[in-house]
Amino acid sequence: QVHLVESGGGLVQAGGSLRLSCAASGSIRNSVMGWYRQAPGQQRELVATITTGSRANYADSVKDRFTISRDSAKNTVYLQIHSLKPEDTAVYYCNARGPWGLDAWGQGTQVTVAS
Repeated sequence: QVHLVESGGGLVQAGGSLRLSCAASGSIRNSVMGWYRQAPGQQRELVATITTGSRANYADSVKDRFTISRDSAKNTVYLQIHSLKPEDTAVYYCNARGPWGLDAWGQGTQVTVAS
């Protein structure tokens, strides 16, 4: 069983930065971790993923501005966001996918970017 808790969201001015954290209880060592976001009235979309070997992949819309990383010792995944845009406003969710059908989601953290 894996439980995920996101934090680090907030209200920020366009051009600013945030670092989102996803703290896991239960091992995520063998899980591919991902960050997704959902804007009002929109479908949830994939932002970034990181493999167990720390290979990262990003949506085209966030490349060069977002960086996903994982700290195995802290059982935590991060999403560093730079040059925030109003269109980045969304609830950001953390996801863990691993062996034995693991597919866990956090409750999300709100990011609001003011223009």
